[in-house]
Amino acid sequence: MSVPTRQRRGFTLIEMLVVSAIIGILVAMAASNMRSVMNRSRQKRSMADMRTLALGVDAFATDQNRFPAAAGYVLPSGLSLPTATICTILPAISPTYLRSVPLVDGWSSWFTYATDGANANYAIRSNGADGLPEASPPFGETHAFAADIILVNGSFVQYPDGFQK
Repeated sequence: MSVPTRQRRGFTLIEMLVVSAIIGILVAMAASNMRSVMNRSRQKRSMADMRTLALGVDAFATDQNRFPAAAGYVLPSGLSLPTATICTILPAISPTYLRSVPLVDGWSSWFTYATDGANANYAIRSNGADGLPEASPPFGETHAFAADIILVNGSFVQYPDGFQK
């Protein structure tokens, strides 16, 4: 007569630890990708809102023969980087040119606006993910989410990689 063997039920501790480690690695990779996707979508939203603002400013300029005034700035020959919030031009373009004016970017920071003294150029800027303006931004394509997004006279002069001017 043979002694009945004990039937094996469940998983061993080692098997459970291996499965837990694999799940942990997958979650970490997904979380990293999710942050990147969220920041990319915030960039896209900010750029779309900046284009909308540019349309309103250009429509105002067509009617008034000047851009809405900002608080005195001097980028293309006389235009400096914006530091005044977009609220400074709100009465000029809303509701006539834009029904709803986007005031903040994808990271909930204020858009900033500037015009030169002759009202021949304008700039709209998003401060990026960090919310802090760059003192001397590297114009052109950027790879960092914290980098500013800058639109001058309807064209992006600093923008995230993968986007066209």
